[in-house]
Amino acid sequence: MAASVIAADGHPSDAELTAFTEALSPWFESLRAASPASLRDSAAIRQQRGFTITPSPLFETIVTADARDATTNAWRYYDAALRVAHAVCAIDTTPTREELLAVDTLRAMMLRRINAAGIERPADSGRRPPGEAKKADAPVDTIETLLAELEGLIGLDAVKTEVRLLTNLVRVENLRRERKLPVVDRSLHLVFVGNPGTGKTTVSRLLARFYKVLSVVSKGHLVETDRSGLVAGFVGQTAPKVNKVCDEARGGILFIDEAYALVTESEQDFGAEAVATLLKRMEDDRDDLIVIVAGYPAPMAKFLSSNPGLRSRFPKTIDFPDYTDDELVAIFESIGKEHHYELDEGGRAAVKAYFAAEPRGESFGNGRLARNLFEDCVTRQATRIVGDANPSNEQLVTLVAADVAPITP
Repeated sequence: MAASVIAADGHPSDAELTAFTEALSPWFESLRAASPASLRDSAAIRQQRGFTITPSPLFETIVTADARDATTNAWRYYDAALRVAHAVCAIDTTPTREELLAVDTLRAMMLRRINAAGIERPADSGRRPPGEAKKADAPVDTIETLLAELEGLIGLDAVKTEVRLLTNLVRVENLRRERKLPVVDRSLHLVFVGNPGTGKTTVSRLLARFYKVLSVVSKGHLVETDRSGLVAGFVGQTAPKVNKVCDEARGGILFIDEAYALVTESEQDFGAEAVATLLKRMEDDRDDLIVIVAGYPAPMAKFLSSNPGLRSRFPKTIDFPDYTDDELVAIFESIGKEHHYELDEGGRAAVKAYFAAEPRGESFGNGRLARNLFEDCVTRQATRIVGDANPSNEQLVTLVAADVAPITP
């Protein structure tokens, strides 16, 4: 398994190969005299690449035994395997994207096999935040519970991958710090681009909790703002306004929606002062404040080019695509489930047709459109059944095609 991560990028370093031989040579005599050069293209490394996508014989044996004996040793293997995988990534100063993807693939493969076997996760599987005890009256976030919550979001497959890679990178860097190894000084501030309602705020809130568990920030909360919350109308008022918002966000994430609105062509505007103050706070509070700026793709590119300090502090951009029609139907149904409503077959077809007829563009509402449609459907349903003196429970909770707003040509 370690070899599969080492070989993931096709260019295993001397340090990785040396660590591999030192770790395994007590059990494999053939490795005791092996050099990095002799191992680089050897079967010992090359043939292991498949273990990130296919269960190893040992893992498969443990899963089979668990399924037979109602034990949970596969989860112990899972936790240990991920610790080894992150340790492998920590050998070099900076892990490659391919190595981080290999860790993510390994994790997904093990979860699929464990879940397929119906092996229940023990209560102590996964890690709680360092130094924080589990409370009986409140669940405590762990990496595993947050990853499960992330996976539960509808759509956003590429976004989920980027978030998992970010968490893997931070875990690897934390491991290097624990071992007093040098860590590259990198910015974790992010740019989220996409149309409204594509989950940018939801993912930001979840990412704040990830960063709390990973000790990137101390509190793990999210503060949302926009131009109106940062820019004042008179001289001397903008900097204090920005500082107040940053004080509130310290210990978590500051999410600035439509951040490009901070930059205008007017010389009388105080947006530039807001940006300058924000950049200073990002530097001053770099150990306990993460900033995410969000908006439409083209204006955000212009925004990042408006100040030399912005581009360097926001090195990573994550794209949030529009939801597909099927994903919007799933979002609609999840909102309905939350409020104890369900669609019948005709209602589901009508909802999908409604989404398919909506023009796609910057004004497309995505998740907000799904929520607005749901609320409209509930109103129409109430109007439809109000004349029935004794509606059944099924009538009260079912949305049908007639409850869906007619499609505008």
